[in-house]
Amino acid sequence: MRLLRSKAALAAALTTALISTATMGQMATVAGPGADPDCFKPWAADTKYFQWPAKQGPYRIALVNGFIANDWRVQMIKVAKAYAEQAGVAEDIKEFKVISVGEDIAAQIAAANNFIDQGFDAIIVNANNSSAFSGVVAKANAAGVIVLSFDNVIDDPNNIQINVDQVGIGRMSGEFLLAQTDADPASFLFVRGPAGQPVDIMRADGFTAAIAASGRTVNVTEVVGNWAPGDAQKVTADAIAAGGVYDGIYVEGGSQGAAQAMIDAGKFIVPMAGEDENAFRMLCNEFQDEGMACQSGGTGPAQSAVTIKTAIAALKGEVIPAVIALPTSISYSPYAVGEQVFPDLPGSLFTGNNFPACNIGFTVEEISRQTGDNS
Repeated sequence: MRLLRSKAALAAALTTALISTATMGQMATVAGPGADPDCFKPWAADTKYFQWPAKQGPYRIALVNGFIANDWRVQMIKVAKAYAEQAGVAEDIKEFKVISVGEDIAAQIAAANNFIDQGFDAIIVNANNSSAFSGVVAKANAAGVIVLSFDNVIDDPNNIQINVDQVGIGRMSGEFLLAQTDADPASFLFVRGPAGQPVDIMRADGFTAAIAASGRTVNVTEVVGNWAPGDAQKVTADAIAAGGVYDGIYVEGGSQGAAQAMIDAGKFIVPMAGEDENAFRMLCNEFQDEGMACQSGGTGPAQSAVTIKTAIAALKGEVIPAVIALPTSISYSPYAVGEQVFPDLPGSLFTGNNFPACNIGFTVEEISRQTGDNS
């Protein structure tokens, strides 16, 4: 497996070198700086920049999602649809299509290829597998179609990648829990996302690295909660029922489910690191004085809207970084009512939903009018 990954990395590096001064299809690697640097912030000082010939709008844009079975993915799609309808955006979009295929990698590849064949101008992907889409990227570039990926990004140097520091989120979660306990050895419960999903792998790498760097002895029990409150609640309840006693809990998503299971078990209340679900933050406030100190934050669902904004800019011929870094929003309990937590709004709401640097924001009404269905 390590040998195969090394060969793949070498191939990617060679491909990057080949296109550094030329075009691939209609894409060119050019000098920066890029457009709107406050929003389209390059990942690093040595990030490449892409440019496509300006194309007359309005544009046909497709969002090809994979995994759908949690609140974050549903809100991500609803936000994308809401953004596509906002004034100043809708004028640039002739057609916006959304399809979710579940966890089937082949089906997601087929869906992306189908939109290329239909002549869509840009394809946005939240990938089920980061290494499986190089063929899609090559086909799109040859056809003059722009491919962008976000959240679970495509590991190919010839697509625009938009993401937060997923490894950093996992690392910060580990560091937070370590700072909350003096237990030696310490015992943590780690409620992971769907097996094989790139974000789950990156966050786990960061969490594990934080523990290793501490030099402390920590026993970690891993369960799979699929980033869904119901699944996270069940696996957490099962782990506690099996005799698990923990000094801290890290849950990648579905945080309120894991928290509720701990509270319902009545055996201990411990610090938690989780996502920025509204219901999780409400529980953190309610049980703060009993020992439930919380770190909450992660990747706002509105990164789908940032990706649409990027696609439109690229289609207009703007210079765009190959890898765009979005800000990571991390907050700590207790949470300010009306600013960081919203008791009158649905518990499933992800609170980190706006990107002011990109002039992207939504009312609850805008989001609630949409659905997470295919369109």
